[in-house]
Amino acid sequence: MKIILLGAPGAGKGTQATKICEKYNLPHISTGDILRDNIRRGTPLGQQAKAIIDRGELVPDEVVVAIVKDRLSLDDCKSGWLLDGFPRTIAQAKALDSFEKAEYAINITIPFEKLLYRITGRRMCECGESYHVSTHPSPTCDKCGKTLYIRADDNEESVANRLKAYEQSTAPLVDYYAEAGILKNVDGDSTVDGVFEIISEILD
Repeated sequence: MKIILLGAPGAGKGTQATKICEKYNLPHISTGDILRDNIRRGTPLGQQAKAIIDRGELVPDEVVVAIVKDRLSLDDCKSGWLLDGFPRTIAQAKALDSFEKAEYAINITIPFEKLLYRITGRRMCECGESYHVSTHPSPTCDKCGKTLYIRADDNEESVANRLKAYEQSTAPLVDYYAEAGILKNVDGDSTVDGVFEIISEILD
């Protein structure tokens, strides 16, 4: 099973990706995680990507495609995978089609106002845990006790830039995969379990 998750920043792709991968035993391929790992380790790619991400812009296609192609060539992807955060543009989608073909493109939709609230209220921890101020007002992590922080690209200006970039570059992927006959739209304005139930019905 080869799945692509689509949806604007804050639509809940990461949360749903984790649940899908657990249920269907698929590797979760997140370009965001790969890039953030490089940023944490201070690699040349990480330093380049951090400057771009902090401005709310997208990392160049050639860099992201190379990372994804290498990742999908590993043994754990031979029987299937889930891509979260890729492709973001038609060019990336065509590049992916040249070496791998997705079977499902699941598009999680949610109103703009709720996207903005979800992202700007997000808090992160060094240990990898993430929270939202609406459900976790404490400034410290429940798991390790460290102080939570706001990602540089989660401020309102960067969020606005990301949503604008999404509309210009990524939204056309909905039409691209609709024409390919693999698009499935899912209403993301519900509970995590409610959204996952709809996705499971599609995949089952």
